[in-house]
Amino acid sequence: MNSSDLRKYLRQFQQNPRATMMVLPEKRDRTGAVVPSGSIFFTEEDVRNGDDVAAKNAVREVVFQRRRRGPPSGSAGFRSVDRAVNLVDQLEYSKPADMAAAGLQRASLAETPWSDDYWPIYAGGLGKRYADPEFPSGGWKESFDYIEGHPASAIVASGDQGAIDRLSPSEKYELLIGDTSGALTAAMWNEGRRYYERDGRVETWMGICHGWAPAAFMLRRPRRTVVVKAADGRTELRFFPSDIKALASLLWAKAAAPTRFIGSRSDERDPQFDEVGRVLSPEAFDTNPGTWHLSVVNQIAVAQRSFILDVTYDYEVWNQPVYSYEYTYFNPQTLEPAADVNSATVPREQFTNDKFRRYRDVPFASVLGVSMTVQYVVETSPTHASTDDPSQDQIHSTDYRYDLELDADGNVIGGEWYQSTHPDFLWVPPPRARAVTVAEHLATASWTAPEHLPASWRRAAASAAASGLPLARIVEQLIDLANT
Repeated sequence: MNSSDLRKYLRQFQQNPRATMMVLPEKRDRTGAVVPSGSIFFTEEDVRNGDDVAAKNAVREVVFQRRRRGPPSGSAGFRSVDRAVNLVDQLEYSKPADMAAAGLQRASLAETPWSDDYWPIYAGGLGKRYADPEFPSGGWKESFDYIEGHPASAIVASGDQGAIDRLSPSEKYELLIGDTSGALTAAMWNEGRRYYERDGRVETWMGICHGWAPAAFMLRRPRRTVVVKAADGRTELRFFPSDIKALASLLWAKAAAPTRFIGSRSDERDPQFDEVGRVLSPEAFDTNPGTWHLSVVNQIAVAQRSFILDVTYDYEVWNQPVYSYEYTYFNPQTLEPAADVNSATVPREQFTNDKFRRYRDVPFASVLGVSMTVQYVVETSPTHASTDDPSQDQIHSTDYRYDLELDADGNVIGGEWYQSTHPDFLWVPPPRARAVTVAEHLATASWTAPEHLPASWRRAAASAAASGLPLARIVEQLIDLANT
């Protein structure tokens, strides 16, 4: 956000804080164009019925159950569930003045986390033949019937290489491991079957974005197509980057990798706001802005590793890997853009224009205003592109405005949001975490591609597939091959 836009926002906030706080933040694409607020996951009916809340809660429970608690924090203004030290790899900076001195007002990762599909259940998940022009675009039953009427075994028997290339990621995987039972593909379609048989439909928002988001930076980008032999030793299999990403996303969605998690959960459909537009419920307040600021700077700039952002303001963005940030300052007293930390910091006794005075329950010494633009990676549709690079990633950005409460030494100890919609919860796997299956130890030999898999790998993969999982060793080996 440039200074004129920030000045305009702050003036609107001064004149009518409630109306300004309630405006949904714009999302912009890589070119800066505003992205429509339409939902890619939830329909208006989903929102009315509360299905969006059910979906988010299900994902939160998966993440929450995998969490790994970090060391305790003594920060006065933060709740136990809302401490940056429990998320970041290292909490090196806690003072905005030190951040400024180190040049950390902006930072980005060396490369964007890679974009991928969320592999919706209604389309068969990884069983979707995304490159097949005849594959139906309707609901679960229509898509499933198409697969039943055009089985992979018949396509392989035809010898049509183009048709084999257009098989789904799970079908190619089964050919690779020699699983004629089709266990992984069956698991994909069975996820939708239970909803279809119960409700007569499968919601479009169901998928594995919670697997793609961590896989996108925990595993390397598959840069090239990998050509290997099927288990029959004859059939040639082409795993395009989208196929490999799909398997990686599924692995991280289903395997129990550890996770660090901070933030609160609120099921309130219509939370109450005060006359300024500040949410009253502590749970709906979401991540404290002080926690947010410390997490972003220390994780992106210092650790140079992504983390996953969840926001709720339009039911669209809810598991996105963060790529970069940039922030400027404003003075909370004058509500004018400021050039540096000093001119943006107001001592407590001089802060007479405080819209959130009643909520400040920590003994802060001063307040600093911040306007941050954060960039994050979003989903893309799978393709048969033979290569993949960051130019093919989809990046969105949005602005967050808040103040930071500082103690007498200049440490961040809390803060207040200057908008009612802001990050909900944040999570990240530890640096060297792996998503693995219980069958990994069964794969004892080495695989020399492009030859077919050794027998021990095939047995291990079949065991994992029975639980709806690809073998981690195969996924990681395919990524290695895609980078050689």
